[in-house]
Amino acid sequence: MTRLLIVDDEALVRAGLKMILESDSELEVVAEADDGADAAAMVTKHRPDVVLMDIRMPRLDGLAATRAVQALPDPPKVVVLTTFDLDDYVFRALQAGASGFLLKDTPPRELVQAIKVVAAGDAMLSPAVTRRLIGHYAKDSRADRRRVGQERVSKLTEREREVLVEVGSGLPNADIGKKLFMSEATVKAHVSRLLVKLSATNRVQAAIIAYEAGLLTDD
Repeated sequence: MTRLLIVDDEALVRAGLKMILESDSELEVVAEADDGADAAAMVTKHRPDVVLMDIRMPRLDGLAATRAVQALPDPPKVVVLTTFDLDDYVFRALQAGASGFLLKDTPPRELVQAIKVVAAGDAMLSPAVTRRLIGHYAKDSRADRRRVGQERVSKLTEREREVLVEVGSGLPNADIGKKLFMSEATVKAHVSRLLVKLSATNRVQAAIIAYEAGLLTDD
């Protein structure tokens, strides 16, 4: 069972999300919050596996709330909810540690599947979105960031670098395994190790590091 926390200032949105998510027997909404200011305390109290975080809320927005949640010991995955596409708030939330984002008008079946993907620790962003993400950071690319990125990547083995490139391209573990002729379990083990070595919270941050190190392009 995957435990969920919904953080959104609109009661109707929270009710709709809960109804959709709990239509799947493997998902359970254990708590709700109407503002980001309550998110960290609710996470500590209810220990959800995934937090669905609205990006714009009146007291404390989803960006600051994501930072607060990610600063907790053993934090849950955070998925940003937005009515917009990849705007600056979403980029900044991903940089702060969110595992991905979902539009509020995402079809119910896709919403449920996306939450399961995040809970499993697999890729949340599609390859197309990942390219746009790293392209956003490319606009602010500097020589010192390239140097730092290369230093972090130098800690990886050759095989881990190969896996990082595919993670950075937005591929899920199963597809990486097929491409690199490894079992999905082996890929997952490589991903876990490279995240630790890179001091990356999740696959999104790993993709950014891969770009900064020159392993990817935003073409």
